[in-house]
Formats: sequence, structure tokens, C-alpha cells
Amino acid sequence: MAPPTELLARPERGSAPGSRAMGRLVAVGLLGIALALLGERLLALRNRLKASREVESVDLPNCHLIKGIEAGSEDIDILPNGLAFFSVGLKFPGLHSFAPDKPGGILMMDLKEEKPRARELRISRGFDLASFNPHGISTFIDNEFKNTVEIFKFEEAENSLLHLKTVKHELLPSVNDITAVGPAHFYATNDHYFSDPFLKYLETYLNLHWANVVYYSPNEVKVVAEGYDSANGINISPDNKYIYVADILAHEIHVLEKHPNMNLTQLKVLELDTLVDNLSIDPSSGDIWVGCHPNGQKLFVYDPNNPPSSEVLRIQNILSEKPTVTTVYANNGSVLQGSSVASVYDGKLLIGTLYHRALYCEL
Repeated sequence: MAPPTELLARPERGSAPGSRAMGRLVAVGLLGIALALLGERLLALRNRLKASREVESVDLPNCHLIKGIEAGSEDIDILPNGLAFFSVGLKFPGLHSFAPDKPGGILMMDLKEEKPRARELRISRGFDLASFNPHGISTFIDNEFKNTVEIFKFEEAENSLLHLKTVKHELLPSVNDITAVGPAHFYATNDHYFSDPFLKYLETYLNLHWANVVYYSPNEVKVVAEGYDSANGINISPDNKYIYVADILAHEIHVLEKHPNMNLTQLKVLELDTLVDNLSIDPSSGDIWVGCHPNGQKLFVYDPNNPPSSEVLRIQNILSEKPTVTTVYANNGSVLQGSSVASVYDGKLLIGTLYHRALYCEL
């Protein structure tokens, strides 16, 4: 009889019962850590979006909704002669839209008229109007009109916009807002490092603080401030000495000093209990008017029965040790949903929204 044959096998590393059990423990541990991190990030995001905050109404007399604005007026800027410009029809991944198939546009309102009304401006031929999605507006005193990376010249006699150029640069991947400091010279906020929508949301979720401020001119483009959670609205003081930047998810307004070489250094940070969007400056007083989102989560999870609220803040003496912050207007969404900007001119207040209506008030 042949002796029994023994089969010997060299076990692979980690395949012994004890090693397999240890591997499972490690996997369970890593899963637990991942779930804990996920929960912490979700909680942090809810806090940044002010998910649980409710708003108490603050009404203004002599207000009415502006006819012709039905699907958002994300930003508003007003020239010294009283001509107000609205960027309308913004489409943004994750946000509701009341007119998803209609391209964006630019509207104008003459605030010196007895009964101002909004008029849509004709844009010169050759411009790709079908894909126009305006997000942010800035004007300059020579009447050169700018919106994000599209530069227009406003031709007042024809009530039209002449498209001059498209600005593209690797340092401007996700432009949210701009403030003009000269012809074809501006500061811009990048609200994210990436331009891809998925990567944008991943940045927001992980709270990477990769957003920044870029100075652009035909001769030089450079990052001049960085480290923001989500840099949003930007504007400049009437004396051109200071730049104001809204960090929407951090609930902060940053005050930066502008230098002759166009670099910026931070002076102070004003913390607020709301999501600060676009910033407008009263040229006569220097006060900052802010369109805010008291409950940002409602912007992304739209419920017509529980719509996003609106809030307008006025900030006086921001350079002082104790600036005065006043809630000028607040609404639970029954009148105005998702306020993103508030601009004043000669006793008149315009309030715009991300994707809803716009309000005209006499203060």
C-alpha cells in the first residue's frame, strides 16, 4: 500500500484564521471611522447652511414686486445716474429654476423715473445668448458694463449692450462675482477651486477652504487673497481703499486693504448669523447692503410649501470696532424667496433673488 500523500501548502500572507479576523476588525474599524467622519461632515454642513434657523418677518412699507422678473435676479448694480442693471435667469446645479429652458439676460430699470419698470436689454449680434447664464454684475464709471467673464459696453442711446470680449483664464475656474476697478480691470471671487459641479459639491462637503480672490487685468492676473470656505460677493469701498468679500458658508464678511500693486491684505472679519451673498455699497454713506439666506438648506431642497426665506442686512461703520448691523427686511418666503442682493439709490431699495422675484421699495 502506498503511503498516504501529504499535501503541503504555503498560506498566503494574512490568510490564517487569526489574520482574517484581524483584517475584518480593521475593516470594521475603518468603516466606523468613515461613518463617523461622514456624520461629522453632514452635521458641519447643516450648521454652515443654517438648516435649523427660522426668520422673523421684518416688513417695509411701499414695496412691490417688479413686473417682468419671474425667475431670479441674482445680482443688481446701479450706476451713479440711477440706471439699475439686473442679471436674471441664473441656472446653477442643485438649485431650483422657475424657467429652466429660458436663457439668462440683463434687465435695466431707470430709478429716476416716476414709476420705474424693468426692461430687457438687447445684446449685440454674434453673442451666444442661448447659453448666457449671468452670475454677478459690476459696473464702472465710464459706463463699461461687466458680468462675470463677459465684458459689455452699455450703449444708453439704444438701450443695448455691445459685447466686447470674453475673459478666460486658468485662475478664474469658478467665478462667482466681480467688482470693477477700471476698464477691463477687476477683482473676482472664485467660489470653488474646481469648475466641475460634482467636485464643487465635494469641496463644499469637505470644507476645504480653497476659494480665493483674483485680480485680473490685461497685463497681469494673480491670486490676491485665499483660504475662504466659499468666496461669494465682492465690492469696493467708495474711496477705493478697501475690498469687501463675503464668505457665504462661513457667514463672514472680510475687509481687505487694497495696495497700489493691487495686492490685498486682510484687516478684519465680521461674523454674522446668516449666509451672506452679494454685497452692495451705498456710495453716499459707505454702508454695506447684503442679500442673505437665513436658511440655506431650503435653497437646495426646494419645497413650495416651505420656501427659502429672504433677509437684507445693512452694515454701518464696518471699519469700526463695533459695526452696526441692522435687519432692514426679512420674509419667510411668502413674498420673496432666496434673497441674494440688496442695492440702494436715492431712498430706493432693490432686492434680488437667486431664482424667484425681485422687490422694489421706497425707504
